[in-house]
Amino acid sequence: MTETDLHAADDHATPLTPQEREDLIPTHITLRSELNELEQQNIATANRWAFGRRKVPTRESFLKSLHRRMFERVWRWAGKFRTTERNLGVAPHLIEISLHQVLDDARYWIENNTYPPDELAVRFHHRLVSVHPFPNGNGRWSRLAADLLIVQLGGRRFTWGAAGLQTAGTARRAYIAALQAADNHDFGPLIAFARS
Repeated sequence: MTETDLHAADDHATPLTPQEREDLIPTHITLRSELNELEQQNIATANRWAFGRRKVPTRESFLKSLHRRMFERVWRWAGKFRTTERNLGVAPHLIEISLHQVLDDARYWIENNTYPPDELAVRFHHRLVSVHPFPNGNGRWSRLAADLLIVQLGGRRFTWGAAGLQTAGTARRAYIAALQAADNHDFGPLIAFARS
């Protein structure tokens, strides 16, 4: 594996603006591999926090806290909605209203047993990703939120391809293809990927 400069273009992550990159907390990080490792350590801590509590993943305050806990030792913007446009997701001024719609829909689906649990949690993940509320980490955050929801619904946690989706590879390509199928209302591939 070759070491990649921290700020080199990364074709498998949402690009950060120069201002957002300046919000990196540790000053010793110079390589993407170092950043990835630090983020993974922070996410592991957040994972223990999230599954160690009885929280409701369909509440905005919890979801913002979840993102903050996943990235708080790495990025100053952790848990704060983005204020800049992205190549995906809604416009910044639509984030809050779009997120409220996702959460209202998810609560309705739960109360009315609209979908089987796996499909409901995967649809929740897909909708969160489509809003893309944070500068970065949206996929990891929304997968963890879906994991929390499926467990709350009595199911087993998803495996999401059982591979690191942060690096380009077969699992990452399959995940992106499954998200694109879901964009076209075909959730079968994303449900299958979540359980693969």
